[in-house]
Amino acid sequence: MSAGRLAAYAALAVLGVLTGAAGALVQGAWFPAGLLLSLLAVGALCYGGLRATGTRTGPGAAAGGWLLAVMALTTSRPEGDFLFGSGVGSYLYLLGGMLTAVICTTVPSLPPPAPGAKPLGG
Repeated sequence: MSAGRLAAYAALAVLGVLTGAAGALVQGAWFPAGLLLSLLAVGALCYGGLRATGTRTGPGAAAGGWLLAVMALTTSRPEGDFLFGSGVGSYLYLLGGMLTAVICTTVPSLPPPAPGAKPLGG
């Protein structure tokens, strides 16, 4: 494995952490638009990781970073504060984000079309 690919995986994991933390704040602040924006961000990051690296490890690294951030933010603090409330939006963000990450990680990679191939329907 090349150093460039490892750096890309590390960058995707860091972006996953940032996306998870930002999504945790946005989904509760602007419900329901914030929830949709947060889930779109997770999907875009994971699918972008698939397209950028060409492997399933790319979206897996992004999803792993997202999951680490979200799990760290679900724990309560000694003061009794926590970031996620017990509302529907928080559960939809957690489950929807996990589902989105799994879908993007398992989506099949189609090979590029052969030179001179006709597009579908044409």
